[in-house]
Amino acid sequence: MRTKTFLALFCSLAIVLGCSGQSKKEVVTPKVNKNMSKSIVIFFSHAGDNYSVGNIEVGNTKIVADYISDIAGADQFEIVTHKYDGMAYTPLINLAQEEAKKGELPPYEGKAPDLKQYDTVFIGGPVWWGTYPQVMFTLFGDINLDGKTVVPFTTHEGSGLASCVNDVKKAFPKAKVTSGFSIYGHEVRSGRAKVEKWLHGLGY
Repeated sequence: MRTKTFLALFCSLAIVLGCSGQSKKEVVTPKVNKNMSKSIVIFFSHAGDNYSVGNIEVGNTKIVADYISDIAGADQFEIVTHKYDGMAYTPLINLAQEEAKKGELPPYEGKAPDLKQYDTVFIGGPVWWGTYPQVMFTLFGDINLDGKTVVPFTTHEGSGLASCVNDVKKAFPKAKVTSGFSIYGHEVRSGRAKVEKWLHGLGY
């Protein structure tokens, strides 16, 4: 009788311990990267005739935007205008200079994106005459970035960030604008590592 009682107690204890072990496995909480936030890349990129890289099918800034989306998991909104389609480099920069002098705001295709769901907004474009192309400022007037983290970046052939960071700060005075990132246009096709290092520094 004692033997049967002992065996019953042993079996019960084994079942309890087994269930307890399973429960511990089920409640394991996955690690969460606290630095990750919902982000989007807003950019303008010019394909066609470009300084230093010639006639290209994919613009330099588009390549950087794709790197950011891939590494940081960011959505994208490309600012599109057909005003510059098919233009050679020299006429294009002359037109860009005139637009900048006159403060023109060329129209872009479609509607401005709804940014309510995003915490971080990357803003990128080439440097034309010391700042972003004027069509980007057209979009700036149609979006609200109050309280959001805004990360400017540029592609260039010697201008660096130029006045882009300051111009973004002026456009969005209530946003948290970071110091920004720049990369040579002729380097972007082999420059993923540079973009990745920059994004890692931001916590991505």
